[in-house]
Amino acid sequence: MKDRNTWFLLMSTQNVPQASIIKGVLEENSIPVQLLNKLDSSYLIFGHIEIYVPLHLKDVAQHLLQQSLLN
Repeated sequence: MKDRNTWFLLMSTQNVPQASIIKGVLEENSIPVQLLNKLDSSYLIFGHIEIYVPLHLKDVAQHLLQQSLLN
């Protein structure tokens, strides 16, 4: 039951549109997503956006991520 409350870092990116698209793909497939935006607000070349999914759904999320990046 502990895995249901644990989040897995699926990927990290500096590309805001890419993070939004990946979030949308995952949510369309009923996978909860948390984005943690660590980009500097003044200088967008510093920092990154982390995409987290529940640990028990990480394999499905990784598969969807691979499929969406191939298209």
